[in-house]
Formats: sequence, C-alpha cells, structure tokens
Amino acid sequence: MKIINRYLLKEVATNVLLVMLALIAMFSFFDLIQELESLGKGTYGLGKVILFVFLSAPGHVYDVMPVAVLVGCMYSLGQFARHSELIVLRVSGLSLLDISMSLLKVGAIFTIMTFLIGELITPLSEKVAQRMRIRATDSVIAQDFRSGLWVKDGNSFVNVEEVLPDATLLNIHIYEFDKKFKLLSTNDAKSGEFEEDYWKLKDVATTTFNQDATHVDKSANAKWHSLIRPELLNVLLVLPEKMSAWNLHAYINHLAINKQKTTRYEVAFCAKIIYPLACLVMVILAIPFGFVQQRNEGASTKIFIGIMLGVMYQILNRVFVHLGLLNDWSPLFSAITPTILFLMAGLAMLRYVERR
Repeated sequence: MKIINRYLLKEVATNVLLVMLALIAMFSFFDLIQELESLGKGTYGLGKVILFVFLSAPGHVYDVMPVAVLVGCMYSLGQFARHSELIVLRVSGLSLLDISMSLLKVGAIFTIMTFLIGELITPLSEKVAQRMRIRATDSVIAQDFRSGLWVKDGNSFVNVEEVLPDATLLNIHIYEFDKKFKLLSTNDAKSGEFEEDYWKLKDVATTTFNQDATHVDKSANAKWHSLIRPELLNVLLVLPEKMSAWNLHAYINHLAINKQKTTRYEVAFCAKIIYPLACLVMVILAIPFGFVQQRNEGASTKIFIGIMLGVMYQILNRVFVHLGLLNDWSPLFSAITPTILFLMAGLAMLRYVERR
C-alpha cells in the first residue's frame, strides 16, 4: 500500500504542479501585458514591471490552487483509466474508498500549501508589489498608522483619518511644505469626494503661515488637485480578501470594540479558513471522472471539464459572498455554502460509481 500511495502521490502531485504552473504563467502574462501600459512612468522601468509581476504571482497561486488540484487530479485519473491502472488497482483488492483516501492525502498537502501561501506569503507580497508600483509610477508614498492613512503627495503630507468603501475621505489634513520643508499652510476638511480629476473638499479651514503671523480662511467647498486617486486608495488600503486570517481576526475585534459593522470582515475571515479545504473537495469531485469516462477520451476534454468546474466554483464563491453581504446572511453560511455544494456533488457521484 505504501508503494501505491507513493506512486499516486508522485503522479498526481506532478500533474497538479504542471497545471498550476501553466495557469500562473497565463495570469502572469496577462499582468505583464497590463503593466506594460505604465512602462516609463516615473521610474517604473522594465525591471520593476517584471518584479511587480513576480510579486503578484503568489496571489494567483492562492486563487488557482483548487482549480489546479481539480484539473490535475482529473487528468491523472484519466491517464490511469486509459492505461487500465485503475482496473488493476481494483482487481488487486483496493476499494474505491482506499483509492480515495490515498488521493485525499495529496489534496491535504495542497490544502496546507494553500493555507500557508494565503497566510504568510500573499499578504506581504501583494502589499510590497502595489506600494512599489505606486512609488515608482506616481511618486506617492503611504503608510497606515493609528491616526489614519498618511500619504506623501509631492511637497505635501496628507493625513486621512478614515476612508469609506466608496473612496470618500473623512477628516482630511493636508500639510504643505516648501522645498526646504518649511511649513507653508495646512488644510483641514471634514470630507472629500473625487470628481473627474480633482477632490471636492467640504467644510475646509485653511491656515497660512507667514513670517509675521498666521491667517485662517474657512470655506464650504474647495478643489484639491492631487496625485491621490480612488484606485490608489484601493490598493494602499489592504482589502479584507488580501488580509491574513490572523490580521482579520484582530481587526474584527477592533471594529467590535468600537461598535462598527464587521460583516464584511467576518465573511472574509470564514473564507480564509474554508477556502484551502476546497483542495480536498476538488479531489473528491475529480475521483468519479476517472471511473466514468471512456478510455478513448482525450486529455483536452478532461482539462476543459476541470477548468469549467473550477470556474463555476470561483463564481459561486463570489456570488455567495456578495449575496451574504447584501442580505446580511451568516458569514459562515456565505463562505461555506459553495464548498458544501461541490462536496455533496462529489459524494453523490462517488456513490453512483460505487454502485455501478
């Protein structure tokens, strides 16, 4: 049995890794094409473009791992069936349950890999990649502190205490310096909304510092032209889906203490815990195809079916997350339902194969 386990592990894991590399190469190529549009902006040269694509790869690995496991397992089982290896295993006394348990060990390895990549590598690499790109293309440097978001915008330093999901800024403080870093003026606004190519600030108080005195002006509205744009804020602020489970848990507690809504972050936290288990579910879903498909079926058919099922799973995941947020469903229900549906489908197909 140990020899069989090693053989299945080697064959299936090799095919899963090959499929994953193919998917990562495809997504990285798309990233490269997209980033070439920004080539030459500021100091964003070809080396930094390639570095950005490389740093973005772990995020793609995390996203495509269940799909790679599904396609790799389906292809491997198809090859076993084509060469009558599955029949030999069954004749040798191995039940469908024995074969399934051996394959689930492979799924467990990729489950652990997915969890570790999502927890340790992706949050850091995504943050480094996005901030490196922003620094190179727009000369904007930002950092989060307890006082809010701090951004260097040319000769100004900007502090935003809160950013709403629609990119509306609350409690904005703009400190303008000259080239010798002498403070020239400060602007304090209660809120700001982006319109066309500028920010519209409301309830603005401007303090100008002269050599002899200071002067304060107040206005209901003011225009603020800045390199800071909503799309920059979206990448500067870490999205819940890109945060680690540990940071999500800590942030949920922080929001709860301050009596703020935590639904979105709770859904992201549950998804972080459940998503790696999709690798096991995909193995269960792939096993029946090794027994029901015909020997003369081509590899392209298996790969196509696997990719379609994987895409369907990703779509269901996104749909249930958004439906859960809209309808205020339980975070656990929103995160686990697609995985449960695919697990039930896989178990039903296994039962059908066993009864044949």
